[in-house]
Amino acid sequence: MRSLYLDIFSGISGDMFIGAMLDLGVEFRDLDRELRKLGLGGYHLHAAQKHKSSIEGVKFDVHLEGEACGHEHGHEHGHEHGHEHGHEHGHEHGHEHGHSHREDRTFALIRGMIEGSTLSDWVKSRSIAVFHRVAVAEGKVHGLPPESVHFHEVGAVDSIIDIVGAAICLELLGHPRVTSALVVEGTGFVNCAHGRFPIPTTATLEILGARGIGVTQCEEPHELVTPTGAALLAEFVESFGPMASLKAQRIGYGLGTRNNKTRPNVLRAILSESTDGSPTHDWLTDQVAVLETNLDDISGEILGHVLDKALRLGALDAFHTPIQMKKQRPGVLLTLLCEPDDADSFTEFLLLETSAFGVRRTLAQRRKLQRDHIAVKTPFGTVQVKRGLLNGKVVQAAPEYESCKGVAAMAGVPVKEVFDAVRRLLP
Repeated sequence: MRSLYLDIFSGISGDMFIGAMLDLGVEFRDLDRELRKLGLGGYHLHAAQKHKSSIEGVKFDVHLEGEACGHEHGHEHGHEHGHEHGHEHGHEHGHEHGHSHREDRTFALIRGMIEGSTLSDWVKSRSIAVFHRVAVAEGKVHGLPPESVHFHEVGAVDSIIDIVGAAICLELLGHPRVTSALVVEGTGFVNCAHGRFPIPTTATLEILGARGIGVTQCEEPHELVTPTGAALLAEFVESFGPMASLKAQRIGYGLGTRNNKTRPNVLRAILSESTDGSPTHDWLTDQVAVLETNLDDISGEILGHVLDKALRLGALDAFHTPIQMKKQRPGVLLTLLCEPDDADSFTEFLLLETSAFGVRRTLAQRRKLQRDHIAVKTPFGTVQVKRGLLNGKVVQAAPEYESCKGVAAMAGVPVKEVFDAVRRLLP
């Protein structure tokens, strides 16, 4: 099984990721050919073999037609990697904020464009999933549903190319299992469409937080992880941590634009091959804390209150199971799942809110299906459906309850009828 390790000691952006993939061996012409299936115009691609802090790698850029060329942003250009040798550009890429050539698009429009293309089903589903992560994050910030979110920072042509291009690169590499170093971010401020914001930006924090990815700041006074980079990590990376028995077969470097003060502005990607014969899956992997306690002296009213409050406080799940305890007493096994970083606070919660004298704690590895959302038109209205995908194939599909509830209320029909209507329309 092929594995890809992202050494993000200096952060990640969309163009740095693609640059690293090209340096690993993805053919530029193949990437260019696949991207043209989007039907987008008004741009051309550059990929040049260059140096950043004496490290040779690939600098990938998207140039918009009509954009002024010739004024550089403090970095050199060498020979072009793939085509258009020696052409210079005047648009700072590698950090999405501050582009002068933006075009707002909603998530619904971007999804429709990707779905209507002739790209592979795997690239379509994963690209849309990346955009959905950003849409959800932006929606939380602005109080909007994901469908209506306007992508100021990542809605322009160049960043659509970055996100779809990243999925294409992974497919061209044979769908490797992706792991990554821990996320390191810089300090300071950035100027974006929402004004002057501290680093990490709001969107970046929301995207990483939704996936349960921790962030540690370093002394670098610049943004290292862009919203696009955060969304790529959240969507594709199975687990985060230091290298473990990694046997590097090929190393690629994707170059950023800025000259950092404390570390080279490069993304190091390491390709390795496992010979253990394990099947390749594109599921997500993370770790959860499992808290348990046996109770035989708690009332049903208090137990229900504890479960409700635990979920309101952010527990991933909370439930109880009938068990037989000492002296043949009937009791319940109270189980709470949470993020590992929240285990102490939820342990305290259980000790204060229940009759428990102790709480057991274990860490468990999870495997989760890739997820996306689609809109299904029923006779009663449009309902959102969450789908689970494994290796690009839809294996689960579930109507969203709140969406069904809202449609049922508007149509004046039972919620059950809306659920049934959606299920009849699903393949």
